[in-house]
Order: sequence, then structure tokens, then C-alpha cells
Amino acid sequence: RELKLIFADRIDSEILERESKDDRHNSPSPTGIADPTNDFFTSIGDIVDSASESELHRIGIGRLGREDMGKGGCKSATAVGAVVAPAKENTDGSEISVLEEERQQKMEAEPKFYWAHDEEPHRRRKQEILQKHPDLKKYMGADTSTKFKVIFWVAFQLLSLHLLQGAPWYTWVFCCYTLSGSINHMMTLGMHELSHNLGAKGVMPNRFLAILANLPMGIPAAASFKRYHMEHHKFQGEDAMDVDIPTDIEGWFFTSTPRKILWCFLQPLFYSLRPLAVNPKEPTRWEFINIFCTVVFDLAIVHVWGIGGLLYLVFGTLLGMGLHPVAGHFIAEHYVMNEGQETYSYYGPLNWLTFNVGYHNEHHDFANISGKHLPMVRKVAREYYDDMPHYHSWIKVIW
Repeated sequence: RELKLIFADRIDSEILERESKDDRHNSPSPTGIADPTNDFFTSIGDIVDSASESELHRIGIGRLGREDMGKGGCKSATAVGAVVAPAKENTDGSEISVLEEERQQKMEAEPKFYWAHDEEPHRRRKQEILQKHPDLKKYMGADTSTKFKVIFWVAFQLLSLHLLQGAPWYTWVFCCYTLSGSINHMMTLGMHELSHNLGAKGVMPNRFLAILANLPMGIPAAASFKRYHMEHHKFQGEDAMDVDIPTDIEGWFFTSTPRKILWCFLQPLFYSLRPLAVNPKEPTRWEFINIFCTVVFDLAIVHVWGIGGLLYLVFGTLLGMGLHPVAGHFIAEHYVMNEGQETYSYYGPLNWLTFNVGYHNEHHDFANISGKHLPMVRKVAREYYDDMPHYHSWIKVIW
């Protein structure tokens, strides 16, 4: 865990440094974007490979090759781990590394969690698909229509806020859940698209567009979301790194139907506070810029439409990310419903409101292809996606 957290900071710093270079030289990648998820550490094995001997010795492990690493940073049962502490033995006489011993203890303590024993599948599948369908490379890069979608829906949210002035309370509540909730959730997924630098060429425009998409939510989130989301792609399913994984307490407490309903309602709370408990980070200048812009926007909303206007936006965010049809994607994307499968796609009409985030296997396979073109990835590589278990209803997922 300590090793993962130490080098998560290294990834953060390196991403910021590379993005800064892209902006200074105005030289994005050949595909038109600088996507940090494509060329950083692909596993905990990469982190170990990148560490100095003194860093590894300080936390009590030796150097482990990437080829020996598995999910959660463990070695296979038959591999010999180089450890500082005396190694224990399996029943077959092979040694157990410190990381594997820790992993076995976690599995015994949390048997209801699904523990995978191999690398995440997306990198390998992407390589296979590109070998068979190299023409997919033409879809890589930014979708310039994204910025117009963000601007339109931010403006539409403000228009709805204006038109609801003086409306009965029940109309306000209905629109807060249906309209404000849907638009603000759409903007969270606009932030997701922009975190991959898929809304414009260059890093800086994507960062400011993400902050613009964040404004009607009333709560600053864009800058921090980008940092954690890059780690979600690079360390999918790695405990202490991927903050999309529920904590042990969540897995222990929310087991009955009433408690799961409560968990769905509180999803915004867990989604925002879980990173602070699992993998806290020092704020960067972008967090402060994000906070400043959001506070100024919120004060402007209160000045023009009163505190009720701000509550309309904030409660829209909380309701839209809670027990809401669109919020079904939080559960659908990576909660294991079919043993051995880590990621699930959704092929239904709500993709129209969510930048096609439902095409989630396609997205993780090709994080540098915009949501607009993800249906084309499935169409071209049907032999990979059509037979993979997937969803057609996020409401059914919640149910």
C-alpha cells in the first residue's frame, strides 16, 4: 500500500510536467491529444521497476519484475519473491512474497470482494484489436463538438433556473431531480471526457472546459477528478489506488436491500469522500483555480437568483448522482456481475445523455478515442464486444 501511494504522487508530478511541456511547446501527441493514460505505469510492476533500490528497501521489499506481478501487486504462487524479510512457503515448497502474504490476508478478511489474479485486460485487448483493425487509429483524438455541448448544457441549466423562479415547490422538486439532476450528471461525464483531453487540442483548453462543465454542479470537482481518474485507468482494481472500489466498511455495512438503497442515495458522498480516506493527495494549483472559479460562480448565482438558485444546482448534483437512472453507470461499469470480467458496457438510450460512457469496455480499451466514436469501436471490432456480457438498462442494474 505504501509503495502504491508513494509512486502515485510520482505519476501525478510526471503527468503535470508532461502536460506543462505540451502546453509550452503546443505539441500534443500525434493523435491530437496528450493522454497520460497511454504512456505511464501500466501496473504496480511498473512502479516497482521504476523505484530506486533505497526506496524499495525502505518499505521492506526487493525488486520484482513486471512479468511476475498480478492484480493488487502480488506475485503468482509459483514465483519466487525477492524480499527483505524471510519468506514463507506454499504447500508446494515455493516461497511467498510479502506482497502475496498481504494479499492473502486481505482476501481472507474480505471474502465478499472479488479478487482477480491477473492483469487488467484492456491493454492486451487494445493491442490485439489494433493489430486486426489498424484503421481505428483514425478515430483517436479530440472531438471538437464536445465544447459546444458543454457550453449549450451549462447555458440550458441557467435558463431552466431562470424559468423556474416563482414556480410551485413541487415543480421545483420535480425539475431539480429530472432536469437539473440529469444535466449536472451529464456535466460530470463531460468532465470525464475532458479529463482525457478529448474536448479540444492541447491540455489547457481541456482543463478550463472541465471547470466550465463543473460550474453548474455548484461543488468544485473537475481538477481532483482528473487526477484520480487517471489512476483509475492505470491501476484499475488495485486496492489503495483505484478509489472507485468501495471501502471495506461499505462492503461490510451495505448488504441488505434497505442499506443498499441508502448507499445509492449517498453515492455522491462516497464518491467524493472515499478518495480522501483511501488515497489522499496534496492539492495542486488546479484545485485552487477550480475552487476559486466555482465559488465566484456560486456567489453570482446567489446574487441573481438567491440561495434557492444555488440549492437547485447543488441538490440537482446530489440527486443526479444518487438514486437516479443515469447514476446506474457507477455500479454497471466495474462491479463484478460475471466472474472473471472487470468492466461492463451498457448499450442503451441513456448513452445519448452521457457522452457514450456506457461503452465502457471500449473506453478502457481506447481511452484516447472520444465518446462520439466509441460506438464505431464496437462496430468495427464486434468479435471482441458483442459476445461479452453487457447491459441494456441502468435502471435494472440499480434494481
